[in-house]
Parts: sequence; C-alpha cells; structure tokens
Amino acid sequence: MGGATVLKLIAQRIALGVLLLLAVSVLIFAGTQILPGDVAQSILGQAATPQALENLRRELGLNDPAYIRYFRWLFGILQGDLGTALSNNRDIASALSGRLANTLFLAACAAVVSVPLAILLGLLAVRYRNGIIDKAISGFALASTSLPEFFIGYLLILVFAVKLQWFPASSTVYDSMGFLQRLQAVVLPASALTLVVLAHMMRMTRAAVLNVMQSAYIETAELKGLGPLKIIRRHAFPNAIAPIINVVMLNLAFLVVGVVVVEVIFVYPGMGQYLVDHVSKRDVPVVQAVGLIFAAVYITLNMVADIAAILANPRLRHPK
Repeated sequence: MGGATVLKLIAQRIALGVLLLLAVSVLIFAGTQILPGDVAQSILGQAATPQALENLRRELGLNDPAYIRYFRWLFGILQGDLGTALSNNRDIASALSGRLANTLFLAACAAVVSVPLAILLGLLAVRYRNGIIDKAISGFALASTSLPEFFIGYLLILVFAVKLQWFPASSTVYDSMGFLQRLQAVVLPASALTLVVLAHMMRMTRAAVLNVMQSAYIETAELKGLGPLKIIRRHAFPNAIAPIINVVMLNLAFLVVGVVVVEVIFVYPGMGQYLVDHVSKRDVPVVQAVGLIFAAVYITLNMVADIAAILANPRLRHPK
C-alpha cells in the first residue's frame, strides 16, 4: 500500500513537471513573438528592399500563423533540433553544447563547496544556538543575503584579481584546458555563486533542524543523557532532511539558471553569456532555446526535490 502511494505521488510530480514545462514553452514562444521590431529587418538591416524582406520572412516562416510556428518549433525541439541562429547561421544545439558544459561545470564547482558548507554551518548554528557562533553565522548570512551578486562579483575581482592578483579577472576557459586550469579559472565566479546561495541554504538548514528539536522524542533523547551533537546527528538532522533537500535543490537550480549576471561579469563562456550576446542581436531562436533549457533544468531539479522529499518521508513509505 505504501509503495503504491509513493509511486502514485511520484507519477503525479512527473506529469505536473511535464505539463509545467509545456506551459513554459508556450510563454517563452509568446514572449519572443511580441517583442518589438522585425526579425527580418534586424537581419538584413535598414537598407534592405521590401522584396528582400518579404523573401526572408517567407524563408523563415514568419508569415505563418503563430500557432503553426509554435508547433513547428516544439516538434523540432522534441527531435533535438533547436534551430539555427539568425545572427551567424550556426546550429544552436552545437553552439550550446560547449556552453552548457561550461555552465554545468561552474555550477558544480559552486555546489561542491556551498552545499556541504551550508549544512555544516546550519548544524553548528543549531548546536550553539543563541551563542556567539550562532550570532556570527547568522550575521554572515544576513550580510551575504543583502549583497547583490554583481556587487559580490566586482568585489571579488577588486580584491583577488586587482589587489592581490591571485586569480584572473576574466574566467576564460577552452576545450584544451586541463582540469586544474579550469578550476583556477572559475575560482572567482564559483566563489561569487557560493556566497549568493550559501546563506539561504544555511538559514533553512538551521530552521529545519531547530523545528525538529522541539519534538518530544528529542526531549526523550536528552533525558537519556545523549550529547547535543549526537542528538543533532542521529535524531534531528535525519528527520529534517526533507525540507533541507528541497532548499538545496532550489539553490542548485539557481546555480544553473541564475548564472547570467555572474557569467557576464567574469566574461565566462557559458549559457548566460551566450544568451546576453544574442539578446542584444535580437536572435529569437537562440533566446527561445536558452530560455527553454533554463526552464527545463529548473523544473527538473524542482521535480527531483519533490520526489526526494516523498522518498524521505517515512509516513509515506511506511503508512500505518
């Protein structure tokens, strides 16, 4: 009975994620279609003749009704065809493959540092709650949350690239670079992303564990003589894992889709930089493709968080 309930909930989350992604694809397509200006005019320039503009519109299918263009675009994506960039006539999928890998590498580096550190700081804040350590960690979290990511990025460049000259100001990576060289190149942008997401995960970890610490079985464990660290490690943290997983997944999603500002600041050749470059050129197919990939990553990670929370809930796995 419990297994059937869990499978049903997981199937519902997956179906909801697919429907949500479909709805987002409609919004992305509609949003790019109502942008001011003429795509054909932006490609050929102001000196283009009316006949040349009409020929290009016919070639690109711009004269077709919007719903036909949407389904043509959607079916192409389902077949792995993201379209062709209008600005340089390159295949978008091939251009994005390397960019996506760079963005995922940057996000992974930030996640490897931020997730364990946030959980550790959250548990330390619980262990020494209302003490100097708790107040210091909370103060750091408040300061980190208050600073926008572009300010953190420029501050890191000023201190570690300009003053100390430990790391390069621009994070240039290329295919032939070794792993250690890539790590050195992404230290500053990864640090900026870590500082952006660290505070939120730490505060949510602290809140989730403190909420569990109010339970009756925690008081029983204290009466049995268990130490604070053992209580947190063996009883409080495992029972607070579901909300912690949710907030970690949300921040992992941000590390992938929220990198636009950081990539622009550090001139990092990832998805965000690619998107900004082509927005300025009004390259609609690129904007649609990148927007849909960002949406798919965000929805997928949220769906994984929901499924993990379901699997971590003992009341669903072992119903009475």
